[in-house]
Amino acid sequence: MANEKSLAGIAAITQASLQLDEARTALLAATQGSSQADVAQAQGLLTEALQTLAGAQQSIQASINSAEGYAARL
Repeated sequence: MANEKSLAGIAAITQASLQLDEARTALLAATQGSSQADVAQAQGLLTEALQTLAGAQQSIQASINSAEGYAARL
């Protein structure tokens, strides 16, 4: 049950990541050639959010692996 919920969480994060990546791509296209600091900051924050989500996915997967290891030893 816990692993199923965790896998669903990973799937949700994947969807969120796809949406953020599309937003970042749209922002890059809309602001191409701009040298304004706000634009660079917005792009950097979206990139940071994507990295944070990737880290969350890795943590959840590690948790699943640990739980499966525990269950295998029972």
